[in-house]
Order: sequence, then structure tokens, then C-alpha cells
Amino acid sequence: MKKWLVAVGVVLALAGCGGGETEQPTEGTEQPESEGTSEPFEVAVIPSQTVGEMQTGLDLLEERLADGLGREVKVESYPNYNAVVEALNFNHIDLAFLGPLTYVIAHEQSGAKAIVTQEVEGSPYYYSYIITHADAQWESLDELLEDAAEVDLAFASISSTSGHLMPGLELRQRGYYESEDQHQFNQVQFAGSHDIVASLVQEQTVDAGAIDSAILEALMKEADANGGSLRDDVKVIWQSEQLYQYPWVVPSEMDDETIAAIQETFYQIDDPEILQIFGGASAFVEADHSKYADVLEAAREFDMLTLE
Repeated sequence: MKKWLVAVGVVLALAGCGGGETEQPTEGTEQPESEGTSEPFEVAVIPSQTVGEMQTGLDLLEERLADGLGREVKVESYPNYNAVVEALNFNHIDLAFLGPLTYVIAHEQSGAKAIVTQEVEGSPYYYSYIITHADAQWESLDELLEDAAEVDLAFASISSTSGHLMPGLELRQRGYYESEDQHQFNQVQFAGSHDIVASLVQEQTVDAGAIDSAILEALMKEADANGGSLRDDVKVIWQSEQLYQYPWVVPSEMDDETIAAIQETFYQIDDPEILQIFGGASAFVEADHSKYADVLEAAREFDMLTLE
């Protein structure tokens, strides 16, 4: 979910979510789409990196989906997770790329369904990392926490699974973090996206940061190809349990025929420009709700099943 706050959290700045009361979504408003409909198929992405860096791949994805579905497709970047969840809840969009946390919130609120995810180097799993600069004195999270009062820490987005929920829960269980304003560190900030976190750590603007492992590896490969030094400049001092990759999600009322067409289109995608922006994916594969049970449990423990 890089400089994005998109659940395309390849999900920009993973911005804070809007609040306010909303009416409950109604059921049965989504009708099966017929071929040749004049309404475009609406796709929402919450960037996990800079929107501009992803635009070429998103444009190509739009073309591939249009070919596969036989209708006009419109892919748009949304400013924050809350906007996408509400759009899904009220059937205002047909497909969304979300971080796992945002997906379980949408599922809890309206029954939204995960149908596709991506593999990276043949695996549909990734990790949350806490990284620091290669020259830093700490070799583990335990060592860093001994100096917590002197540490400036960066998360990606408040609604990011790997950039906040999982590392935040780990730090909370250790007694060092409750919120941006309640913690044991010198400073805590939300950078807005994973690539910004990487840059802040590389430039030593912050001492440590939370980041998606797949996005970090994609950033390192990009830096390697361009003569950059990111791979040598940062090191991992904490790794979460494995997490299932970001899902593509449809509203609860989406018909099975359309779901099958979406899945088949994704399975056939092999364009490097598309795969690269989704954590350096190697392929798209099927996803289902059961794969996100650990994220749902963490969200409940951290009281994050609502977006404020």
C-alpha cells in the first residue's frame, strides 16, 4: 500500500482519514454489469508510493482491465483510506486496491470481498520491517528501545498494515507506543508513504522507520539499477510474522461472473510496468478473506476497525 497513502498503500501521502458520521450502506444496490454498459468500471487505488511514479503502470492496468472486461475502465488514485472504504460500502466503485488493514475494515463494515492479490518472487507473503541507517549503533529492536527517548521514529500511514499497525502493535505490547502523541520516543511522525520512510531513514532525518518489505526491496532494486546506495544505507532491525499481500477488493454485491472476469484478467497480466508498481510483483493470484485473519485480530487488539 510508496509516496502514497493507497491501498496502492502500490496503497498519496498516506494521509489522515476523514471523519464524520455516515449513514449505513444499503444492500442490493449493486447490479450485475452487462456488456456494453455506458457506465465506466470504477477502480480505486490508494498509493503506497508517489502517484507520479506509478502513473504509467496504472494507465496500462486501465487498458488491460478494459480489454478483459469489454468495457470502459477508469482507474483513479484516492487521497485516503476512508474515502475508498466509504466508496466501497456504498457501491460507488467496482474494484479497489487496499492495504490488508483497510480491507478488513471494509469487510467488517459492508462485506467487501478480497478476490486477487500479488505474488512477489513467487510468494504472496510480505513482512513489516523496522529499519534504521546502516551506520546506526543498533542491531536489533531491543537495542533501539534501550535508547527510545533519543529516537525519532517514522511510520508510513496511520492506516497502513506494515507501515503502522503491525509495528505499532509490537511497540505497544512492549510498552513504548500508544499513538503519535503518546509514546516513549523522542518523536513519532507519519511520513505518508513507504518510500518516504525509506528516504527519511537513508538520509538520517529519522533514526528508524516502519516499512513494507516488498516495497523496500523494490526500492532497493530500483536504486541498484540507477546506481543508488539504498541497499547499503539501511538495515532491518525487526521483522513481523508473514503477512498476506495487499488485496484487490470488490463490493459485497458484485456478481460472480464479473468477479471471475476480473480475476482472469489479472492472472494474465505480465507487463513489467504494471507488476513493478505493486511491490515488484511477479504475478497476480487469487485471494480470499481467510488469509487476513491475523490482520483482523491485530486491528481488533489495536482498536482500529473504524476509520476516523
